[in-house]
Amino acid sequence: MTDSSRILPRLLRLSVAILVLLMLVTLCVWIWLRQSLPLLEGELDTGALTTPAEIRRDQQGVPFIQSSDRGSIAFALGFLHAQERFFQMDLLRRNSSGELSELVGAAALEHDREVRLHQFRKRAERNVAAMPESQREILERYAAGVNSGLEQLGANPWEYALLGQEPRAWVPSDSLLSIFSMYLTLQSQTGKFELRDNALAELLPQDLYEFFVPKGGIWDAPLIGQARGPVTLPETHIAALVSDSEPLAYLPMQSEDMIVGSNNWVVGGALTEHGSAIIADDMHLSITVPNIWYRAGWNVPGSERKMRGATLPGGPIIVAGSNGQVAWGFTNTTADWGDLIPLELSEDGSQYRTPDGWADFTVEREQIAIKGEAPETLEVRKTIWGPVVIKDYRGRPLAYRWVAHDVRGANMNLLRMEDVSSTEEALNLAPQLGIPHQNFVIGDHAGNIGWTVAGPIPRRVGLDGSRSVSWADGSARWEGFLSVEEQPRVYNPPSHRIWTANSRTMDGEFLKVMGDGGYALGARQQQIRDDLFAREQFTEQDLLDIQLDDRAVFLERWQEQVSSLIAGNDDYAAVAKQVKNWGGRASADSVGYRIVRNFRLKFIELATAPVLTYMRRHDKGFSFGRVNRQVEYPAWEMLEKEPAHLLNPDFESWHALKLAALDQVLAQMAEGGLPLHEQTWGVQNTAKIQHPLGRAVSAVNWFTAMPADPLPGDSHMPRVQSASKGASERMVVAPGHEELGVFHMATGQSAHPLSPFFGNGHRDWVEGNPSSFAEKEVRYTLTLK
Repeated sequence: MTDSSRILPRLLRLSVAILVLLMLVTLCVWIWLRQSLPLLEGELDTGALTTPAEIRRDQQGVPFIQSSDRGSIAFALGFLHAQERFFQMDLLRRNSSGELSELVGAAALEHDREVRLHQFRKRAERNVAAMPESQREILERYAAGVNSGLEQLGANPWEYALLGQEPRAWVPSDSLLSIFSMYLTLQSQTGKFELRDNALAELLPQDLYEFFVPKGGIWDAPLIGQARGPVTLPETHIAALVSDSEPLAYLPMQSEDMIVGSNNWVVGGALTEHGSAIIADDMHLSITVPNIWYRAGWNVPGSERKMRGATLPGGPIIVAGSNGQVAWGFTNTTADWGDLIPLELSEDGSQYRTPDGWADFTVEREQIAIKGEAPETLEVRKTIWGPVVIKDYRGRPLAYRWVAHDVRGANMNLLRMEDVSSTEEALNLAPQLGIPHQNFVIGDHAGNIGWTVAGPIPRRVGLDGSRSVSWADGSARWEGFLSVEEQPRVYNPPSHRIWTANSRTMDGEFLKVMGDGGYALGARQQQIRDDLFAREQFTEQDLLDIQLDDRAVFLERWQEQVSSLIAGNDDYAAVAKQVKNWGGRASADSVGYRIVRNFRLKFIELATAPVLTYMRRHDKGFSFGRVNRQVEYPAWEMLEKEPAHLLNPDFESWHALKLAALDQVLAQMAEGGLPLHEQTWGVQNTAKIQHPLGRAVSAVNWFTAMPADPLPGDSHMPRVQSASKGASERMVVAPGHEELGVFHMATGQSAHPLSPFFGNGHRDWVEGNPSSFAEKEVRYTLTLK
């Protein structure tokens, strides 16, 4: 027998053995995963309910809960959240309590150190104790449902087996930690916008500051007020910021509008066939597996009302949706809800000055548990105004006065939306809502519409919040919160239209009380406004069409500039063809859109490098962040007018800088090895929607990651989309006509990869298909007795 004839059977046997082993491993994983599948149907005696609750699920896994007792409904929702999403809930509470290291190890330690300064667990316990008894009982019933749902699983959620951990029981204060987690997502825990804006204002020559950090311009589209005028070219030479021996710092520019935020708008009954207002809401967040939201509905005991919409696993409330009489949605205000306070210290630094004289810091110790390691003790230094959270570029310690720290900052008053019957009632409730401050857009069954700020607005005395000032002499302070009469609002405007998109909504006195926390450029908001004024009658489909609007209106003038830059240049003939035929949309198959979009960002990076270099000389870690969200205005002035005194000294001319920006963009696009005509926007904007553990354990992505779809949409347009951020949900609904509504949600209802609801509905979200807002025919029924 030859060597080859002996080797081949061995290789065959080895291949078969490997195949069998893989099949056995797959079978074991499948069996293991099946043990933690949620219970879908039948009857379960919980031993905890006096009034039963029936859970009916449709084909997408959207549950509708029916019971004559609100506490039983809360129990049932907690049961559902635990069965489908417990690990997600656990991450939310640990994120804001600074307890992630206990679960995942030292990789989360820096995050936990920063968050523990706010002592949110203690604040959550305090806030629960301060609640009305009826709300506290709802939280207790919800927590009992969570723990029951967890216990009824055949095995712990699969994530805990992977981490070698045991899940911890849910307590009522954990639900408020979920709200605090949203504060950390939607607002800065260290006042970074104020910190960086102050540094720029203090360090840059005034005319350069006003030019590079404008407060608005032609893209503004507020509800009250007008767009701002153009910026004025400064007189100071850019050479004043740099020296010949100093290499310039370049930091890749990402879209200044690709942050967590949202779009929403509402049209009044005068513009709809059925006479009810129609509200559209798409909340922009990081998109992971599972989605942050969980769809659900329930009857309101003692009434004919039905709650439907998006819940946040961790709490017993509909966050955005409809109660049958009123529909509502949220977008992040990006206004100013906290103040950094520079402290005046004693010589030895052990005391700080207050209106009542020198005071000692209160020092509290927080113990941070770390998986696999000894715990760490963190000292929290506190002042009468708030904890010391950061230092400015001068090294001065800064205390933080933040609405999130107050009792009014987090509560369960959103439960009261179940009883609201009109837009006006909802507007009056807004100041009492303990949530991160939102643009609260509302419409009712009678056709009335309104806008206000949801959340308590501080009454500032002696300061406007735009600059960090000492509060030591008592002249600067907060004096409680604005009353409902003082709260900014818009009710039934003559246009019958209201729109918001993280940009400035107000002007005048209302803008003063809201302040500026890094408003988005108004281009997205303006495009929504113009879409709304392009029609005089609306259906739910019309509003969905606006949500899916990916026209590149904002980039049209940049496309013209790129075309002019390379016109007649044979070296760029193929590029010029793609730019000319760009389609005017953030279409997944457009090469020209990708070129124009990335050219703009690269141009801004090269043009503003002297400012970044100068700031890093004073603060090594300086980055623009939200503080450059209005950078379009100086960037366009430099692009169009080419002021010689503002030219980056690394380039001999503005023409050279522009060509360098284009060349760098083309080089980056070519890195994938594709020919130019295949380097589409979809290649760059490909979905990367993964489970949080998939970042650390790539094998998790094999069975949990969503398909890598090329996605249309981008920033600065209604259809906001990147690889892992965008519309976490799209909702269009008219109260009283929920059967006509639309609801999109990325990924699906369940976090379990073997669930029939895993990824169910994701395709509608990708493709924009008008999937139903209301639950459909019942597929499964589970009764909790």
